[in-house]
Amino acid sequence: MSQNGIIIGEDGKKRCWWCGDDAEYVRYHDEEWGKHVYDDVRLFEKITLEGFQSGLSWITILRKRAAFRDAFDQFDFRKIATYTDKDVERLLQNAGIIRHRGKIEAAINNAKCAIALIEEKGSLSNYFWSFKPQSHQQPANKSEVVGKTDESAALSKDLKKRGWKFVGPTTCYAFMQSMGIVNDHIKGCHTE
Repeated sequence: MSQNGIIIGEDGKKRCWWCGDDAEYVRYHDEEWGKHVYDDVRLFEKITLEGFQSGLSWITILRKRAAFRDAFDQFDFRKIATYTDKDVERLLQNAGIIRHRGKIEAAINNAKCAIALIEEKGSLSNYFWSFKPQSHQQPANKSEVVGKTDESAALSKDLKKRGWKFVGPTTCYAFMQSMGIVNDHIKGCHTE
């Protein structure tokens, strides 16, 4: 790794340090992370998976993402909002996902909250993108990458006020980075 947080992959491309050389992580970095997402289902999926990631590494979640999609009806929040205690028990038995009762129950709760939010704001996209910073300094090196910002704290506070769970400021910032609401690719990264 170079001092500024850029690594050079086997393909000769410069990338942010965090993806390392794991093929799945490299693909995620190159094709998904930081790309603008406006689709409500994908936004709901990502904020949900960020909540499941809390206390774990993202690669753990990424490797289980297909199983999560199968278990949670492809993150169709309208379906998830109808889940019952029976569904919670079903999910707790699914070894393909993170079997944490609080996080599972939060996903169901948040699906109901997402529907209410859409009724008010028109879409999850309208809501989440309204927290895009007026200005954002793309990091020049690894030391400039932060774990949370005023905007992610504001998003977290507002979501919690609306009843959402597992949406702390750090979780919200990771969500904002991954959905392209902020660009935190290190300067010099081939995807910047």
